[in-house]
Amino acid sequence: MLRATPEQVGLCSHRLARIGAWMRNWTDSGRLSGMVTLVARHGQVAYLDSCGLRDVAAGLPMSEDSVFRIYSMTKPLTSVALMMLYEEGRFQLDDPIARHLPMFADMRVFSGGNAEHYETVAANGPITFKHLLTHTSGLTYGFLEATPVDALYRQQGIDFQSAEVPLLDMMAPLAALPLLSQPGAEWNYSVATDVLGALLEVLSGQPFAQFLRERVLMPLAMHDTDFHVREENRGRFTANYTRARDGGLKQIDGARDSRYLQPRCLISGGGGLVSTVFDYFRFCCFMRNRGELDGVRLLGRKTVEFMTCNHLRGDMADMGQPRFSESSYTGIGFGLGFSVMIDPAKAEIVGSPGEYAWGGAASTAFWIDPVEDMAVILLTQLLPSSTYPLRRQLRVLSYQAIVD
Repeated sequence: MLRATPEQVGLCSHRLARIGAWMRNWTDSGRLSGMVTLVARHGQVAYLDSCGLRDVAAGLPMSEDSVFRIYSMTKPLTSVALMMLYEEGRFQLDDPIARHLPMFADMRVFSGGNAEHYETVAANGPITFKHLLTHTSGLTYGFLEATPVDALYRQQGIDFQSAEVPLLDMMAPLAALPLLSQPGAEWNYSVATDVLGALLEVLSGQPFAQFLRERVLMPLAMHDTDFHVREENRGRFTANYTRARDGGLKQIDGARDSRYLQPRCLISGGGGLVSTVFDYFRFCCFMRNRGELDGVRLLGRKTVEFMTCNHLRGDMADMGQPRFSESSYTGIGFGLGFSVMIDPAKAEIVGSPGEYAWGGAASTAFWIDPVEDMAVILLTQLLPSSTYPLRRQLRVLSYQAIVD
């Protein structure tokens, strides 16, 4: 990890220090247990700070090398892995996924009713690889609790975080449920990236976890990133929390008794990884370098540029998603595994056109801004991510420090 003083990379030390004060306001008030933030420019880390506790009950301090559940920040890594097979000619983006997962042929779409009594119509086209990568497949998440289809997911146990069956065994029960919308019609956050993990298994002939480790994590030297916390890393693992009724914290997954301490049967490409700020920064550097890091190239430059441009017709609001988590999605599009800033003025948040990003359910986030050559990572552990506007606040605090 290359380090620089803020001034060496066009940032102001005094202004960056506002981030530390902001972090400690959240942790000292008891609203967050602990935090780690990183701000880099021109590939060099200009700011790295940790504060608070990684385990409140045990009184253990947060450290820069703490291990976090990154949940949906797994999705960009899964998408990169799949696009490596795209570069090998294994599929085209407009290919129906039913060629490889036949249970997704002849899908039906929810058209009315409730979870007990509902009607469907035939899908007007197949689900394609691109639909999955852009979250326009018509799939959904049960935890969203917004539609009757979400309720059907909960009733049928379509939960890639808790199910204890092999990944491919989840595909038939998922495909048996109706889609929320016609393929390609709407942007709906979903289990689509878990289906990408299943496609990776079929296309590569390897278990998804093995493919990701051997083809992505090991080449990028992301040694602490995996689908469970290895024994040697357990002393750095963080506890996970939600907001209690009094505004404080309630532990929902401990650092010493978590299911993440053991390998799982179901490997979730949509949200199963744990990682550290150092490891995820290596992934950001790989993306910043357009597919290469330390002489190891996993993707071609044009593929990375293709993945990080907007693939929607307009922004997410145009595709039926005016808000998601704590953020407005007016002015923000979606690429192949990443959100993409289209218009900061419409999004009503400082940023640059072409900046790409994503976050995780426990309030983690990252973004990469090719215009400013900047990368920012936020790691904490608070479910759900909509609890506080942490990401939006850190964006402002990061960008306001640019002085060149």
